[in-house]
Amino acid sequence: MYTVPKLEDYSAESLDRAANELRKALESEAHDVNTAAQFKEFRDRWWSRKSGIKAQINKVWLGNAPLDQKPKVGFWLNLLAMEIEEKLEETQGAVAVYESALTLAAKEDWTGVISRPLADRLDISLPGIQRPIGVKHPVLRVMDEIVAVFKAMGYSVGEGPEVETDYYNFESLNFPPNHPARDTQDTLFIAGQESKPARDRLLLRTHTSPVQIRTMEQQPPPVRIVIPGKVHRNDPLDATHSPVFHQVEGLAVDTNITFCDLKGTLDHAMKALFGSSVKTRFYPSFFPFTEPSADMQVSCIFCGGKGCRKCKFSGWIELLGCGMVDPNVFDFVKQNGYDSSKISGFAFGMGVERIAILKYEVEEIQLFYEGDVRFLEQFA
Repeated sequence: MYTVPKLEDYSAESLDRAANELRKALESEAHDVNTAAQFKEFRDRWWSRKSGIKAQINKVWLGNAPLDQKPKVGFWLNLLAMEIEEKLEETQGAVAVYESALTLAAKEDWTGVISRPLADRLDISLPGIQRPIGVKHPVLRVMDEIVAVFKAMGYSVGEGPEVETDYYNFESLNFPPNHPARDTQDTLFIAGQESKPARDRLLLRTHTSPVQIRTMEQQPPPVRIVIPGKVHRNDPLDATHSPVFHQVEGLAVDTNITFCDLKGTLDHAMKALFGSSVKTRFYPSFFPFTEPSADMQVSCIFCGGKGCRKCKFSGWIELLGCGMVDPNVFDFVKQNGYDSSKISGFAFGMGVERIAILKYEVEEIQLFYEGDVRFLEQFA
């Protein structure tokens, strides 16, 4: 049984020797603890406030230390106290595991011998605790499906910050300051930006299009990227709108790219997402960063284009916006090889929630964000 010895001197060698003897005794006594009662006795022997070994080493070693050595000895004893406390916690956990094994063996009428060596406390043949595994959120699942379609066509994935400057979110995308087109995107600005120049003011991006400019600044043509991400607009939450939603945009820039390339790319993508029987059609629209611009519709995936309540009996569902990149946009990155007289490109953007609503026949966009497990379990 270990007892605290008096120290002949307080040199580093003497202190190390005394500490090693204490550690050996602590390890040896902990090895022999098997039950809760034994652990209580072991804990009181080492940690009791009045008579425990921790209290004794403070009294015998620190109390008898020379005055000039007390700070060093005190620091050294604090480290030993931490080691003792860690060993107590480790032993308590081991005893709990050991007693659980005994209880299980008794329930199963097992007559073998159970021992608790420190190296073999756990029976690895016992089944572990199985935790329920979550599933990918339906919005993220659809976004990954869309990205996978375009990656199969040779597109790379682009990412960018959600907090953007006015320059990247608007100005460089052919939204001049005070232009009426900005009114179509009710923007959430960061407070306290009044002292900055207008183009440097921060906002929550209203589309993932800023990544197109950032990519063209860093990479000369040709470029083919698809850009998934979260966007923010000051829209009230209702059945079809949310202030936070997700977009997937695409950009392709090279020589001799035409509107036919855009139509063929999106037609292939829609067939990959909704089935080979789906049809697409394009009709004129307006977006500041594309010219000409178009909205794309797909034949109703519910009635096959015959007309039903979901497509408002038109046989078509509007799905995304697209167009050829406006030459004014290329002017902002002209120094990186984007000369609109030599290259051309197309861009498109689609709302992920809108496609998820169609694929899973969800009635309201709010269901995606309420966190109702009963709803999300349907996609497991």
